[in-house]
Amino acid sequence: MDTKELLKKVRKIEIKTRGLTNEIFAGQYHSAFKGRGMTFSEVREYTIGDDVRTIDWNVTARFNHPFVKVFEEERELTVILMIDVSGSQFFGSIRHKREYIAEIAGVLAFSAIENNDKIGVIFFSDKVEKFIPPAKGRRHILRIISEILSFNPQSKGTDVNGALRYLLNTTKKRAIVFVISDFFASNFDKSLTVAARKHDVIAIKVNDPREKNIPKMGMVQVVDAETGRHDWVDTSSKEVREYIEQWFEEHHQAVKNSFSRCGVDFIHVFTGDDYVKALIQLFKRRKV
Repeated sequence: MDTKELLKKVRKIEIKTRGLTNEIFAGQYHSAFKGRGMTFSEVREYTIGDDVRTIDWNVTARFNHPFVKVFEEERELTVILMIDVSGSQFFGSIRHKREYIAEIAGVLAFSAIENNDKIGVIFFSDKVEKFIPPAKGRRHILRIISEILSFNPQSKGTDVNGALRYLLNTTKKRAIVFVISDFFASNFDKSLTVAARKHDVIAIKVNDPREKNIPKMGMVQVVDAETGRHDWVDTSSKEVREYIEQWFEEHHQAVKNSFSRCGVDFIHVFTGDDYVKALIQLFKRRKV
C-alpha cells in the first residue's frame, strides 16, 4: 500500500469512526467504563443509608465512631488495545480482518479521548511486535489507525500468552484492555486470568465468514497464513465443508469457555457484521 492510498484509508476510517463516536459511543463508553474506575477521595462520618462495605475500620476504631471511605470517579483512565497482527489477520473474503479491526480500534480510541482517557497499543504476533505508549489527541489516534493498516510484522504466528505477560510487565496501573484477535491460539487461560484480575479486560473476536463456511469451488489449494503450510481441499465435498464448520464451532466454543472461566467479557463479530451493534450491546451489558 503506497502512502497516498494509506492516507486515504486512514482519513476514511477517521470520518466514519469519529462520526460514530460523536453520535453513539462517547456516552455509551462513559457509562460502561468510567464508573468502574474509582479512586479514594476522603473519609467522613457514617450516616444512615451508607453502604457498610465502605466503612473504614481503622479510622472507626481510632475514633470509636463509624467512618466511611469516599470514592470518586477517576477522571482519566488508560485504554490499551492489544491487536493481533499475525498472518491470519491479512485474510479477507469480504475485506481484510485488519481493516475491519482498524475501524473498531478507531471507534474505541475516539471514544476514549472524548472521555479524556489515554490510549496505547500493543501489536503482537507470536511475539510483541510493537508498543505505542498511551497518549491523547487526534494525531495519536491517526497514527494508531495508520499503523494497524500498514504494519508489517516480523513473525506470522500467534502467542496471546506472551502478549498478556508483556501487558502485565509494562502496564502497572489498572487499565481498560481490549484484546482484538481471531484467537486461533490455545492455552492462554492462566495469563488471561491474571490479566483480568489486574485490569478490566474485554476480548473482541474477529473472524472472516469463509473461516467457517467454505463455498463449493472444487479442488482448491489453501495456505495456512501463519505456518505457510499448503494443502489441497475438495470444497465440493459436503463432508469436508461440514468438517470445517464443525471444527470452527468447536474451537469457537472452546475460546468462549476460556473467556467465561477467566471472567472476561467478549463479543464475536464476522467481518461482514455490523460491529456498531455488537459494541453497543457490549457497552449496555457493562453499564454501572
